[in-house]
Amino acid sequence: QVQLQESGGGLVQAGGSLTLSCLAYGSTLSHYAMGWFRQAPGKEREAVGAITWSGGGTIYIDSLKGRFTMSSEIAKNTVYLQMNSLRPEDTGVYYCAARGFRDATYTYWGQGTQVTVSS
Repeated sequence: QVQLQESGGGLVQAGGSLTLSCLAYGSTLSHYAMGWFRQAPGKEREAVGAITWSGGGTIYIDSLKGRFTMSSEIAKNTVYLQMNSLRPEDTGVYYCAARGFRDATYTYWGQGTQVTVSS
């Protein structure tokens, strides 16, 4: 059982930066892979990327590569999503999620944090 809590969202102007945090607690966290997702208004949720507690992470969306970076800090039970050069189209609710390494889908989800980028 894993519980997740995102923070760090807010309103930012285009070109600005935000860092989202996801605090995880519960079972042995090293047994889980972590992911970041987002859902823009009127659109389906999409996967931003995934990261392990050892630090290896991959951004899935081409338009985010070079602007978004994921990191993890197991001592603080926290994964981060650093977002730079934000664009209005990055607006949405951002979620972190966890899955066991043997699981194909993410089982545990946070409540989400709103990111709004103004033009």
